[in-house]
Order: sequence, then structure tokens, then C-alpha cells
Amino acid sequence: MKLKNPLADLRRTYKRVLEICIIISLAILIVAFKFFPHFNDEGIAMEGPQELFTVEDIQQTKQENRPPPPPKPPIPIEAPSDDVLEDIEIEDTEIDFEAEIEAPPPPPVEKKVEEEPTYFVAVEEMPAPVGGIQGIQSRIVYPEIAKRAGVEGKVYVLAFVDETGTVTKAQIIKGIGAGCDEAALDAVLKTKFTPGKQRGKPVHVQVSIPIIFKLK
Repeated sequence: MKLKNPLADLRRTYKRVLEICIIISLAILIVAFKFFPHFNDEGIAMEGPQELFTVEDIQQTKQENRPPPPPKPPIPIEAPSDDVLEDIEIEDTEIDFEAEIEAPPPPPVEKKVEEEPTYFVAVEEMPAPVGGIQGIQSRIVYPEIAKRAGVEGKVYVLAFVDETGTVTKAQIIKGIGAGCDEAALDAVLKTKFTPGKQRGKPVHVQVSIPIIFKLK
């Protein structure tokens, strides 16, 4: 292998040559700015076509306010005619202290509607007829029509007993006709009952009573 001559190697002197060149360039620039600070620029002329601009006066526009809309026409109102004015009569406003003044009628009396009491169907102590069912049977008047027709059977009467044991009303639940239903209602309405009680207090109770019609 052949070795390269170190004197022929330019890389060794490249850095030094670059530094020397930079120093010489700076020195030339310093000398040039020191002795020639001004340049003569008389020979340089800038010529070119000149363009003319015309400025136009712009008229300022004014905003016109529109007039308000015309008011709505008033609604015509008929004026009272002379005939109407003539018909008006003005009464005498003087007070006659000697005249007799009638008293106003009394206000109407409101009639209170009594609410029908509620009758219980079942209570702790049901009402019972005084004298038992036999007491009601003793008040039965057997109708003659039923006797002649041979009508027999059992009539069921629904009695409404109040707090005092009085039967306020009664109605037939099941009847046999021939006047027996009316006879059973009349006997039940004439019977006194022991009042029904709920928690020891007398109350209104409805009770069903069977009445037997049987020929002897």
C-alpha cells in the first residue's frame, strides 16, 4: 500500500486558508467604508409611466323617513235624535216625608231538606217486635177475599225501625196477594220494636219479618 505525501494533503491547510481569506475580506470592507462613505447616484434615473387618478366626489345619501300610516277612521256613533230626547221623562226627585212607606217583604225562608237516615242491615243487636212474632200475628185481620179464595202462605215485610223502636215505613218483599199483603203491612206498622244497637248505641235498622196466613 502506497502512503500519500502529507505535503500534498489540502485538508491540512483548508482551515488556515479560509481564516486568512475572511480576514482579508473584512479588511477590504473596512477600508472601502472609511475612504468612500458616499456613493454618487446621479447617474441612476428611475423612469416609468405615470398614471393619473381622478377622484370623484361622492354625494352623501340621506335616509328618508317614511311618513307614519294614516290613523284609522273613527267608528261613527249615532247621535240621539230629538224624538228620543223628547220621550225621556224626568221624575220628581223630591222626598215626601208624609207618605207611608211600605216595608219590604221578608226574605224567603229556605226549607231545610231533611236527609233520610241510613238504616243498617246487620248490627250487633237486631230490633225485635215487642211480644214477638205472635204479637204481630194477633194484629192480623184475615181478608174475606183470601178466606173465600182459600189463599194461604207467608208474606215477607221489610220494616224500617228507628232509634226509638218505631216502624217509620214498611214494604213488601214477597207477597201472596188477595189483600194479605196490605193486612201484613198494617200489622207491622202498628207494632212497637226494641231498637237495634251497635256498640251499645241505638241505631236505625231494617229488618225482614215473615207473616204467616193460614186458614183454620
